[in-house]
Amino acid sequence: VQHLVTIPEGMPSILVHERLMAEPELTGQIDVPAEGSVLPDSYSFEKGEPRAAVMARMQNAMRTALDESWAARKPTTVVRDKRQALVLASIVEKETAVASERTTVAAVYSNRIRQGMKLQADPTVIYPITKGKPLGRRIKRSELNAVNGYNTYASAGLPIGPIANPSRAAIEAVLDPAKSDALYFVANGKGGHVFARTLAEHNANVQRFYAIRRARGEM
Repeated sequence: VQHLVTIPEGMPSILVHERLMAEPELTGQIDVPAEGSVLPDSYSFEKGEPRAAVMARMQNAMRTALDESWAARKPTTVVRDKRQALVLASIVEKETAVASERTTVAAVYSNRIRQGMKLQADPTVIYPITKGKPLGRRIKRSELNAVNGYNTYASAGLPIGPIANPSRAAIEAVLDPAKSDALYFVANGKGGHVFARTLAEHNANVQRFYAIRRARGEM
């Protein structure tokens, strides 16, 4: 009998470990895999198979996906190596749940890197606090100012490592970003985002989002 274990896109390694340890049909102990080393997908396994063997398949799949995506990269990519691709893809993955937005979010961060702007990505603030689990509250000002290698509000450039396990699609997005001049984005209140080229435009979008939240009684 074949069993399936599914790793969703953007799941952090601490939760991949929990999911594998919770599978009663698997055997043996494993450590938490390195962040970004597992390819999100569904994997089949047989009853009694070692967890280490299943995790090795997940990690081999990521290596293959990264190698193939890197080989097909476009000259428009801002990342200089596979490691950077993985790091930026993990941020893109955590910033949008809308597949069609990935390449535009990738373009925003690529544009910011080119212009020497800070990435200012909220998920990079949360990762060192929770190791990728949901924060469950608003980010504190002290957390926005924390210098820890991950927080892209406090430091310029990419974080020191991935903040999740990105999908192949997110990796491909950072290696072939959309043609866009956007430097900012904010939630649109419908699950997606609205993008802007200027700070003034972005601030207007933020105010619209706040108005939507106030109307819903969320603020």
